Amino acid sequence: MNAMAFNKRFEILALLILVVNNVAAQKKDGLGASFIFGDSLVDAGNNNYLSTLSKANIPPNGIDFKASGGNPTGRYTNGRTIGDIVGEELGQPNYAVPFLAPNATGKAILYGVNYASGGGGILNATGRIFVNRIGLDIQVDYFSITRKEIDKLLGESKAKEYIMKKSIFSITIGANDFLNNYLLPVLSIGARISQSPDGFIDDMITHFRAQLTRLYELDARKFVIGNVGPIGCIPYQKTINQLNEDECVDLANKLALQYNARLKDLLAELNDNLPGATFVLANVYELVMELIKNYDKYGFTTASRACCGNGGQFAGIIPCGPTSSMCTDRYKHVFWDPYHPSEAANLILAKQLLDGDNRYISPINLRQLRDL
Repeated sequence: MNAMAFNKRFEILALLILVVNNVAAQKKDGLGASFIFGDSLVDAGNNNYLSTLSKANIPPNGIDFKASGGNPTGRYTNGRTIGDIVGEELGQPNYAVPFLAPNATGKAILYGVNYASGGGGILNATGRIFVNRIGLDIQVDYFSITRKEIDKLLGESKAKEYIMKKSIFSITIGANDFLNNYLLPVLSIGARISQSPDGFIDDMITHFRAQLTRLYELDARKFVIGNVGPIGCIPYQKTINQLNEDECVDLANKLALQYNARLKDLLAELNDNLPGATFVLANVYELVMELIKNYDKYGFTTASRACCGNGGQFAGIIPCGPTSSMCTDRYKHVFWDPYHPSEAANLILAKQLLDGDNRYISPINLRQLRDL
């Protein structure tokens, strides 16, 4: 081959590599911002800035969180939350910054903002046992502040396009409305006498419809909504109800399933009625239940005992803190503490949300949602 032909082929090859890299970069660049709403399953540190009884900025929380060198950040797990992992996988260079953190200003907010709060719920009364927490109404109020900031940073028309096309809104909420409201023996006795489960769930759905519609009116278009997990199977519930390892609290799980059926209908309704919006349902209940039932298949040794906690058969009464006993094989526990999954479990859950099929994420998965 003469030098001229060789150079020509080299140029074509170089051009091809450039095109492939460019396409890959565009894909990687696909997610502009991740706006995260919810409770302690996805809180990344907002509760650090509240005077509240629900806090996770104490060791050994965060012991496996590389970005902080193993120091606690306010995440209620040993490492990354599902929100962190999904953001990473969708090509985000930074984790969404907690709204209440001092560095949640300027260009940092263009990667996304986390509004989630440990103890927060759909209903404003939820979580009052913790004194302070940010419910979903206030979280949406906070997003409206961010929305104005993005207008200032990008100009109105670019900001609108960025929010509509380049941003994903993920909402993981509802468990506290049962655990720390309806099912709470002390505080909710009045509510439970005056309200049937149907009435309580009606209230939740009515509130949630209004909250999601508000986000839509603020230009949110790509949504992923987690349903409520099998709350009757968490170590806390197993411990206080003195259950065997393979038993779960029936009432708590029935309530979750009842709410989840109504949530599915709500998201179908919103997909029909809000033009241009895509509401994706993350079937957290089935996903977590699969891990709990078949934990050994996924490399775990227990799905009933908390790695970090104290009290009772499953270390399920006292939350994780400096005086807690801690397991040595953190990656082999489905649950980090009495309430929350470990990073190892979060990785498996996130993978299914990103690439899974309709059993766990529908009508499309999160990679497909990003690329819409």
